[in-house]
Amino acid sequence: MQNNLTRPVTRRFVVAAMLAVAFTASATNARAASAWRPLFDGKNTDAFRGWISGVLPAGWHVVDGALVKDGNVEDLLTRDTFGSFELELDWKIGKDGNSGVLYRVTREYDHLYWSGPEYQLLDDVNAPDGRSQLTASGSAYGIYPSPAGVVKPFGEWNTTLILVNGSHVEHWLNGRQVVSYELGSPDWKARVAASKFSKYPHYGLATRGFIGIQGDHPGALALRNIRIRALP
Repeated sequence: MQNNLTRPVTRRFVVAAMLAVAFTASATNARAASAWRPLFDGKNTDAFRGWISGVLPAGWHVVDGALVKDGNVEDLLTRDTFGSFELELDWKIGKDGNSGVLYRVTREYDHLYWSGPEYQLLDDVNAPDGRSQLTASGSAYGIYPSPAGVVKPFGEWNTTLILVNGSHVEHWLNGRQVVSYELGSPDWKARVAASKFSKYPHYGLATRGFIGIQGDHPGALALRNIRIRALP
């Protein structure tokens, strides 16, 4: 008879525990979702300024919910700095187009790409940099190559995720991880020393910096759904 009395109590505890777990998971998911911050939502460009200009530079404009440029213009820079984060965006490049997203950028040097590593955005088929996977779309430009055949042709939308967590970095392109490396590792240092970035002793070593978008290269570029969330 004691067993019959304890079964309902046990079931109630199990149900309560399951509800608590479900509530905790739901709350966690809600917190994770709310942590995403839009840098460009299709209208508002206030998160960006020019590398030189204090406002959005001439040549960058919003068209049909995308932030676009049509040729060689001033580089963009976020107003805020970021350390560890996930950054997502959609992009499409024009024929022969060449651009990039740079992270942990500082103002130590004259150009943003002398301090911050670059996720390459490229028309791999027609742009000269597409001849090497070391400088093709998704690569950590000039340092770590990306595999061929992942990027879509010019004029089509691609999806990018950049994860920077402490010294660990991942580049994702169209749902596929294309690059993974450790900033400051012996391999990283050897590759930087063998690259054109060896002239800049603090290249890639900042633990916090701006997000930059390269504009001073030829070709059209469109960006949309740019969002970021900080990692602990």
